[in-house]
Amino acid sequence: MRIETATAPGTPGAPNEDFVAAAMPAGGHGGALVLLDGVTPPPDNGNCVHSVAWFTARLGGKLLELSVSRPDLTLAECLSAAIGVTADAHRSTCDLSHPLTPQATVVTVRWDGRELEHLVLSDSALLLEDPDGQVTAVLDDRIDRLRAAGRRVAPLRNLPGGFFTAAADPSVSAKAVTGRTPLTALRAVAALSDGAARGVEVFGVDDWTATMSLLRKVGPEALLTRVRAAEDADPDGTAVPRGKPYDDATAVLLEL
Repeated sequence: MRIETATAPGTPGAPNEDFVAAAMPAGGHGGALVLLDGVTPPPDNGNCVHSVAWFTARLGGKLLELSVSRPDLTLAECLSAAIGVTADAHRSTCDLSHPLTPQATVVTVRWDGRELEHLVLSDSALLLEDPDGQVTAVLDDRIDRLRAAGRRVAPLRNLPGGFFTAAADPSVSAKAVTGRTPLTALRAVAALSDGAARGVEVFGVDDWTATMSLLRKVGPEALLTRVRAAEDADPDGTAVPRGKPYDDATAVLLEL
Protein backbone atom coordinates (compact mmCIF):
# COMPACT_ATOMS: atom_id res chain seq x y z
CA MET A 1 0.00 0.00 0.00
CA ARG A 2 1.22 3.49 -0.89
CA ILE A 3 0.07 6.80 0.57
CA GLU A 4 1.56 10.02 -0.77
CA THR A 5 0.51 13.60 -0.08
CA ALA A 6 1.44 17.12 -1.17
CA THR A 7 0.11 20.48 -0.01
CA ALA A 8 1.01 24.11 -0.67
CA PRO A 9 -0.45 27.49 0.28
CA GLY A 10 -1.91 29.65 -2.45
CA THR A 11 0.50 32.43 -1.52
CA PRO A 12 4.06 31.52 -0.47
CA GLY A 13 4.57 32.35 3.18
CA ALA A 14 0.85 32.66 3.89
CA PRO A 15 -0.93 30.19 6.19
CA ASN A 16 -2.10 27.04 4.44
CA GLU A 17 -5.72 26.51 5.49
CA ASP A 18 -5.87 22.95 4.12
CA PHE A 19 -5.28 19.93 6.36
CA VAL A 20 -4.31 16.41 5.32
CA ALA A 21 -3.34 13.37 7.40
CA ALA A 22 -3.53 9.58 7.26
CA ALA A 23 -3.17 6.81 9.80
CA MET A 24 -2.69 3.05 9.59
CA PRO A 25 -2.79 1.24 12.96
CA ALA A 26 0.26 -0.92 13.61
CA GLY A 27 -0.35 -4.54 12.75
CA GLY A 28 -3.74 -3.82 11.24
CA HIS A 29 -5.14 -4.10 7.73
CA GLY A 30 -7.02 -0.83 7.74
CA GLY A 31 -6.56 2.88 8.02
CA ALA A 32 -8.07 6.26 7.28
CA LEU A 33 -7.20 9.54 5.61
CA VAL A 34 -8.69 12.98 6.01
CA LEU A 35 -8.47 16.08 3.81
CA LEU A 36 -10.03 19.39 4.84
CA ASP A 37 -10.07 22.63 2.84
CA GLY A 38 -10.56 25.59 5.14
CA VAL A 39 -12.88 28.34 3.95
CA THR A 40 -11.05 31.66 3.64
CA PRO A 41 -12.48 33.89 6.41
CA PRO A 42 -14.01 37.37 6.16
CA PRO A 43 -12.06 40.35 7.55
CA ASP A 44 -13.61 39.89 11.00
CA ASN A 45 -12.78 36.13 10.91
CA GLY A 46 -16.38 35.28 11.66
CA ASN A 47 -16.09 36.74 15.17
CA CYS A 48 -13.60 33.99 16.03
CA VAL A 49 -10.29 34.47 17.82
CA HIS A 50 -8.90 31.36 16.14
CA SER A 51 -7.51 31.04 12.64
CA VAL A 52 -8.96 28.78 9.97
CA ALA A 53 -5.73 26.78 10.09
CA TRP A 54 -6.33 26.21 13.83
CA PHE A 55 -9.85 25.03 13.05
CA THR A 56 -8.90 22.63 10.27
CA ALA A 57 -6.09 21.11 12.34
CA ARG A 58 -8.42 20.58 15.30
CA LEU A 59 -11.30 19.21 13.27
CA GLY A 60 -9.12 17.11 10.95
CA GLY A 61 -7.11 15.62 13.79
CA LYS A 62 -10.20 14.65 15.75
CA LEU A 63 -11.92 13.23 12.68
CA LEU A 64 -8.89 11.08 11.88
CA GLU A 65 -8.66 9.88 15.48
CA LEU A 66 -12.31 8.86 15.58
CA SER A 67 -12.22 7.29 12.13
CA VAL A 68 -9.44 4.96 13.29
CA SER A 69 -10.44 4.34 16.90
CA ARG A 70 -14.21 4.01 16.47
CA PRO A 71 -14.93 1.48 13.70
CA ASP A 72 -18.37 1.05 15.25
CA LEU A 73 -19.29 4.55 14.05
CA THR A 74 -19.97 5.49 10.44
CA LEU A 75 -17.81 8.23 8.95
CA ALA A 76 -20.80 10.57 9.14
CA GLU A 77 -21.08 9.83 12.85
CA CYS A 78 -17.34 10.39 13.27
CA LEU A 79 -17.63 13.75 11.50
CA SER A 80 -20.58 14.77 13.65
CA ALA A 81 -18.68 13.95 16.83
CA ALA A 82 -15.53 15.73 15.59
CA ILE A 83 -17.49 18.88 14.77
CA GLY A 84 -19.03 18.83 18.24
CA VAL A 85 -15.69 18.43 20.00
CA THR A 86 -14.12 21.20 17.90
CA ALA A 87 -17.02 23.56 18.52
CA ASP A 88 -16.76 22.95 22.26
CA ALA A 89 -13.06 23.88 22.12
CA HIS A 90 -13.91 27.50 21.25
CA ARG A 91 -17.56 27.91 22.12
CA SER A 92 -16.77 30.06 25.18
CA THR A 93 -14.57 32.53 23.29
CA CYS A 94 -16.09 32.79 19.81
CA ASP A 95 -19.41 33.47 18.08
CA LEU A 96 -20.20 30.07 16.59
CA SER A 97 -23.54 31.37 15.28
CA HIS A 98 -21.77 33.64 12.79
CA PRO A 99 -22.44 32.26 9.27
CA LEU A 100 -18.73 32.44 8.51
CA THR A 101 -17.37 31.02 11.75
CA PRO A 102 -14.32 28.91 10.77
CA GLN A 103 -15.36 26.00 8.56
CA ALA A 104 -14.09 23.56 5.98
CA THR A 105 -14.93 21.12 3.23
CA VAL A 106 -14.29 17.46 4.08
CA VAL A 107 -13.10 14.33 2.28
CA THR A 108 -12.40 11.26 4.37
CA VAL A 109 -12.01 7.57 3.60
CA ARG A 110 -11.57 4.55 5.85
CA TRP A 111 -10.68 1.03 4.83
CA ASP A 112 -10.39 -2.40 6.41
CA GLY A 113 -9.65 -5.78 4.89
CA ARG A 114 -12.89 -5.84 2.91
CA GLU A 115 -14.10 -2.41 1.85
CA LEU A 116 -13.49 1.33 1.68
CA GLU A 117 -15.97 3.77 3.21
CA HIS A 118 -16.03 7.36 1.98
CA LEU A 119 -17.52 10.74 2.86
CA VAL A 120 -17.47 13.99 0.88
CA LEU A 121 -18.91 17.29 2.12
CA SER A 122 -18.84 20.41 -0.09
CA ASP A 123 -16.56 21.05 -3.04
CA SER A 124 -13.46 18.93 -2.55
CA ALA A 125 -13.21 15.80 -4.69
CA LEU A 126 -12.69 12.07 -4.21
CA LEU A 127 -11.53 9.88 -7.10
CA LEU A 128 -12.00 6.10 -7.13
CA GLU A 129 -10.07 4.07 -9.71
CA ASP A 130 -11.04 0.47 -10.44
CA PRO A 131 -8.59 -2.30 -11.50
CA ASP A 132 -9.29 -1.55 -15.17
CA GLY A 133 -8.34 2.11 -14.82
CA GLN A 134 -11.88 3.52 -14.87
CA VAL A 135 -12.11 6.60 -12.63
CA THR A 136 -15.26 7.69 -10.78
CA ALA A 137 -15.40 11.14 -9.22
CA VAL A 138 -17.40 11.30 -5.99
CA LEU A 139 -18.57 14.91 -5.66
CA ASP A 140 -20.92 16.94 -3.51
CA ASP A 141 -22.19 19.08 -6.37
CA ARG A 142 -24.60 21.36 -4.51
CA ILE A 143 -22.55 24.50 -5.22
CA ASP A 144 -22.34 23.68 -8.93
CA ARG A 145 -26.10 23.09 -9.11
CA LEU A 146 -26.81 26.40 -7.38
CA ARG A 147 -24.54 28.28 -9.78
CA ALA A 148 -26.06 26.51 -12.78
CA ALA A 149 -29.46 27.69 -11.58
CA GLY A 150 -28.21 31.27 -11.40
CA ARG A 151 -28.38 31.38 -7.61
CA ARG A 152 -26.06 33.44 -5.43
CA VAL A 153 -24.12 30.85 -3.50
CA ALA A 154 -22.72 32.72 -0.50
CA PRO A 155 -26.06 33.52 1.22
CA LEU A 156 -27.06 29.83 1.03
CA ARG A 157 -24.20 28.44 3.08
CA ASN A 158 -25.41 25.85 5.61
CA LEU A 159 -29.06 26.62 4.92
CA PRO A 160 -31.87 24.39 3.59
CA GLY A 161 -31.76 24.36 -0.19
CA GLY A 162 -28.16 25.55 -0.16
CA PHE A 163 -24.82 23.87 0.41
CA PHE A 164 -23.08 22.64 3.55
CA THR A 165 -19.68 22.82 5.19
CA ALA A 166 -18.28 21.50 8.46
CA ALA A 167 -18.48 24.46 10.87
CA ALA A 168 -20.12 24.30 14.31
CA ASP A 169 -23.28 22.29 13.64
CA PRO A 170 -22.75 18.51 13.97
CA SER A 171 -25.97 17.78 12.06
CA VAL A 172 -24.43 18.82 8.71
CA SER A 173 -22.70 15.43 8.59
CA ALA A 174 -26.06 14.01 7.47
CA LYS A 175 -25.76 16.13 4.29
CA ALA A 176 -22.49 14.51 3.21
CA VAL A 177 -22.16 12.19 0.20
CA THR A 178 -21.28 8.77 1.60
CA GLY A 179 -20.77 5.24 0.32
CA ARG A 180 -18.84 1.98 0.49
CA THR A 181 -16.83 0.13 -2.16
CA PRO A 182 -15.34 -3.39 -1.98
CA LEU A 183 -11.54 -3.26 -1.98
CA THR A 184 -11.53 -5.78 -4.81
CA ALA A 185 -13.19 -3.09 -6.99
CA LEU A 186 -10.46 -0.51 -6.31
CA ARG A 187 -6.89 0.04 -7.44
CA ALA A 188 -6.34 3.58 -6.17
CA VAL A 189 -8.09 6.45 -4.39
CA ALA A 190 -7.28 10.17 -4.49
CA ALA A 191 -8.59 13.13 -2.49
CA LEU A 192 -8.22 16.68 -3.81
CA SER A 193 -9.01 20.07 -2.34
CA ASP A 194 -10.67 22.33 -4.88
CA GLY A 195 -7.34 24.13 -5.31
CA ALA A 196 -5.73 20.88 -6.47
CA ALA A 197 -8.72 20.07 -8.69
CA ARG A 198 -8.46 23.32 -10.66
CA GLY A 199 -6.95 21.64 -13.71
CA VAL A 200 -10.32 19.92 -14.20
CA GLU A 201 -12.86 22.19 -12.57
CA VAL A 202 -11.49 25.67 -13.38
CA PHE A 203 -8.97 25.57 -16.24
CA GLY A 204 -10.41 22.56 -18.08
CA VAL A 205 -6.97 21.31 -19.16
CA ASP A 206 -7.43 17.86 -17.60
CA ASP A 207 -10.15 15.36 -16.78
CA TRP A 208 -10.43 13.07 -13.76
CA THR A 209 -8.84 10.10 -15.54
CA ALA A 210 -5.81 12.14 -16.58
CA THR A 211 -5.54 13.55 -13.07
CA MET A 212 -5.50 10.09 -11.50
CA SER A 213 -2.98 8.89 -14.06
CA LEU A 214 -0.65 11.80 -13.24
CA LEU A 215 -1.00 11.10 -9.52
CA ARG A 216 -0.18 7.42 -9.90
CA LYS A 217 2.74 7.92 -12.30
CA VAL A 218 4.55 10.89 -10.74
CA GLY A 219 2.72 11.74 -7.53
CA PRO A 220 0.74 14.57 -5.92
CA GLU A 221 3.59 17.09 -6.04
CA ALA A 222 3.51 16.94 -9.85
CA LEU A 223 -0.22 17.65 -9.84
CA LEU A 224 0.27 20.76 -7.70
CA THR A 225 3.06 21.92 -10.02
CA ARG A 226 0.73 21.53 -12.99
CA VAL A 227 -2.02 23.53 -11.29
CA ARG A 228 0.40 26.29 -10.32
CA ALA A 229 1.61 26.51 -13.93
CA ALA A 230 -1.97 27.08 -15.09
CA GLU A 231 -2.45 29.76 -12.43
CA ASP A 232 0.88 31.42 -13.34
CA ALA A 233 -0.23 31.63 -16.97
CA ASP A 234 -3.20 33.78 -15.88
CA PRO A 235 -2.04 35.42 -12.63
CA ASP A 236 -4.80 38.02 -12.47
CA GLY A 237 -7.65 35.69 -13.35
CA THR A 238 -8.40 37.62 -16.53
CA ALA A 239 -8.57 34.77 -19.04
CA VAL A 240 -10.13 32.34 -16.57
CA PRO A 241 -12.16 34.28 -13.96
CA ARG A 242 -12.09 32.65 -10.52
CA GLY A 243 -12.62 33.62 -6.92
CA LYS A 244 -8.90 33.62 -6.10
CA PRO A 245 -6.07 33.75 -8.67
CA TYR A 246 -4.17 31.24 -6.51
CA ASP A 247 -5.59 28.80 -3.98
CA ASP A 248 -4.29 26.47 -1.29
CA ALA A 249 -3.89 23.08 -2.95
CA THR A 250 -3.71 19.61 -1.40
CA ALA A 251 -3.72 16.16 -2.97
CA VAL A 252 -3.40 12.70 -1.45
CA LEU A 253 -3.04 9.39 -3.28
CA LEU A 254 -3.80 5.99 -1.80
CA GLU A 255 -2.78 2.97 -3.88
CA LEU A 256 -4.24 -0.30 -2.64
